[in-house]
Amino acid sequence: MALTPGPNMAYLASRSIGQGVRAGLISLAGTGVGFVAYLVAAAFGLAALFAAVPVAFLVVKIAGALYLGYLAWQLLRPGGRSVFEQTEVAPIRPLRLFGMGLVTNLLNPKIALLYAAVLPQFLDPAQPIPPQFLVLGGVQIVVGLAVNGLVVLGAGRLARFLRGRPRAMRVQRRASGAVLAGFAVKLAFERQPAA
Repeated sequence: MALTPGPNMAYLASRSIGQGVRAGLISLAGTGVGFVAYLVAAAFGLAALFAAVPVAFLVVKIAGALYLGYLAWQLLRPGGRSVFEQTEVAPIRPLRLFGMGLVTNLLNPKIALLYAAVLPQFLDPAQPIPPQFLVLGGVQIVVGLAVNGLVVLGAGRLARFLRGRPRAMRVQRRASGAVLAGFAVKLAFERQPAA
């Protein structure tokens, strides 16, 4: 899931390509804080909310599936664009870069669903829930920051590489779109985790 382009990766790649690695790393720090916010919310109540109000899970599940389907369509539709296509972006100050990274992650339904619907399936209800969430979420944060950090560090090089190879750009765009579409379908048929 961390390897599929979504809002975080698109934002970080565009910032790194348009404003440099430093801007990408500042934005990455903001997304990291967003991960921690989701982790804390999930560990201390988001999963309980879904258990108490099953329709909340259904709403998030449908919204997430639709959003992932939308992202897939943006990549697969005729004239779709890869997140690694170079575009012009205006320079932004560091504090705003951090804030934009944070908000991009907080509004990312892929992350919300990961913490609220996927991680609870791996918890042992006989053990205290918050520590388990913190460990699983911590692993996800490390993986997510590592993958997105590689995007920040390599976005410019990858964009230059792909720009010189239109066929590789099409393959990357279509493969990413297919993976996102697969996640959307899987999520649409996901069953609510047992309380």
